[in-house]
Amino acid sequence: MAGTSSNFRTPLSRARGLGAAKHGAGHFIAERVSGIALIPLVLWAAFSGPLLAKGDFASASTWLAQPLNAVLAGLLVAVGFFHLRLQLQVVVEDYIEGFVAKTGLLLLNLFVCVLGAALGLFAILKVALMSGAL
Repeated sequence: MAGTSSNFRTPLSRARGLGAAKHGAGHFIAERVSGIALIPLVLWAAFSGPLLAKGDFASASTWLAQPLNAVLAGLLVAVGFFHLRLQLQVVVEDYIEGFVAKTGLLLLNLFVCVLGAALGLFAILKVALMSGAL
């Protein structure tokens, strides 16, 4: 059975070695898992946001100093930027034609998402850990 899938390819595609790049399934699963993980995190943030908007910085930092809130906020930032990177990668790969432009945009996507996640996590840690000093 394993060899029958190659029977569906044309002789030219077999000669050129064209076919799946063997990374699509992993990318697909990562998109779906990160999307599913974002559902409860975004719901938590949507219910927490109005509560935080009522207070000042001191009450928000006290709220963020609670370990559960700090961990959930960090997960929201990390998973959110990971999911964003995957989704933008698909858009660039599907709609950008030139090799240089595609490579440049994929690298820019990676760097911006990593930088955004790092800055977000740093801000959360700074506020959460400095709240005892207020």
